[in-house]
Amino acid sequence: MALKKLAAIGAAAMLMCGTAAMPGFAKTFVYCSEASPEGFDPAPYTAGTTFDASAHPVFNRLVEFKPGTTEVEPGLAESWDVSEDGTVYTFHLRKGVKFQTIDGYTPTRTLDADDVVFSFVRQSDAANPWHGYLPGITYEYYDGMDLPKIVKSVEKVDDLTVKVTLNMANAPFLADLAMPFMSIVSKEYADTLQKEGRMADFNNIPVGTGPFKFVAYQKDAVIRYAKNPDYWGTAPKIDDLVFAITPDASVRLQKLKANECQLMPFPAPADLADIKADKNLKLDSQSGLNVAYLAYNTTVAPFDDVRVRKALNMAINKQAIIDAVFQGAGQVAKNPIPPTMWSYNDAVKDDAYDPAAAKKLLAEAGVKDLTMDIWAMPVQRPYMPNARRTAELMQADLAKVGVKANIVSYEWGEYLKKSTEKDRKGAVIMGWTGDNGDPDNFLAVLLSCQATGDGGSNRAQWCNKDFSDLITKARETSDEAERTKLYEQAQVVFKDQAPWDTIAHSTQYVPMRKDVTGFTMSPLGDFTFERVDITE
Repeated sequence: MALKKLAAIGAAAMLMCGTAAMPGFAKTFVYCSEASPEGFDPAPYTAGTTFDASAHPVFNRLVEFKPGTTEVEPGLAESWDVSEDGTVYTFHLRKGVKFQTIDGYTPTRTLDADDVVFSFVRQSDAANPWHGYLPGITYEYYDGMDLPKIVKSVEKVDDLTVKVTLNMANAPFLADLAMPFMSIVSKEYADTLQKEGRMADFNNIPVGTGPFKFVAYQKDAVIRYAKNPDYWGTAPKIDDLVFAITPDASVRLQKLKANECQLMPFPAPADLADIKADKNLKLDSQSGLNVAYLAYNTTVAPFDDVRVRKALNMAINKQAIIDAVFQGAGQVAKNPIPPTMWSYNDAVKDDAYDPAAAKKLLAEAGVKDLTMDIWAMPVQRPYMPNARRTAELMQADLAKVGVKANIVSYEWGEYLKKSTEKDRKGAVIMGWTGDNGDPDNFLAVLLSCQATGDGGSNRAQWCNKDFSDLITKARETSDEAERTKLYEQAQVVFKDQAPWDTIAHSTQYVPMRKDVTGFTMSPLGDFTFERVDITE
């Protein structure tokens, strides 16, 4: 079951295949992606880069988000029923959905209930051999969204019917199932790898039901996919999909201009005018459902003192960051959810930029000669065009109030992993793009008690009972007006306790070649290509 190694192909030849296909030739679409994926198993990860390379091309979910929206529509489940009390979901699976055939592996059966049950249980049951099949593996989403507590059981009713019983009603549950981490994986493929003693390949050589099948990956260089001939949905218009991994935004733009790729993410704000002026390019844009933030480790002194966190917030000039880094493509953030999301509390007052007050508050807390680390991610993200420059501006601001800040960074995958460690020192620049359009996806995943600890998404390690009680109560009611009131209160608690310095909400831009059709921007920040085409 060996995977063919990626042939040594010249970079120019590899990328220039992305032009419109001539009759009789395969049509290839090249996407200049911004970073390498952490792996190809969607369940253990939270980064959009990883989901774009794994969950979206290779896999499907029981339910999906309708393109360009946060509206849930049928996926691998063609229909579902919900009990009157909202605690029992019965999913009716599509018949005849085929898992992909790859070199060395051919499935012997179609999708059934066993695959759905396995996709849940491997994340929830520590005794399952697939729960910890990779060293240090964690399930940030499944745990952070409190699903071990919410989900009571997942049962096979028959081959095409699955019953999920919850311990309590959960308003965002259906939308949660449309998220990448709940991609449905093949139990048969997992069993085959386990018998062969190669369980790690589950994360290296993915097999799903999605529009494209994985072909090969050359680390930090290129990922290749081919159209899945057995796809149950509408067949992609392109034959081959290539991710040309290109971390530098200026290099991505050069490749786009040279037609070495047809679409790129995260242009540098300074390049937007040039892109708009290029007759061969077009630029889509929308308000981002995101937030960038600086997370203090609230369990480590002196950041365990709210006065210190408030003082540092007041020392940092966020408007200067917006002006210098976002260059008009963002706005100052005061809440942990974006203003485009329902339940946003506009009445919350932000920590004002006030260096004199910051100095005074640090003195009241008994803190002087403070030295701290600021972590700056090495890649562009939809919520952060340049973390290094942002950290430098923060460093200069903090120096004015007597705080010495050292800037540290790591390779992106390592950054994501190490920044979740419970004893992490200092403050980390991070951010989030919403996954399902529900406030719970920000407030619970990033700030709940369940999301603390090594491997959790709560990088502030902040556990506040008042906050957690509010978001738990909001999750358990289906009345949106009541949920809104609870989330508004939770935002007040968050601001009062300041586990983060909320930095910005960004505008999203996607440059592409003029001849690209069928690409739809996602409010969730996803890059998906099953509907794209290149006009002749």
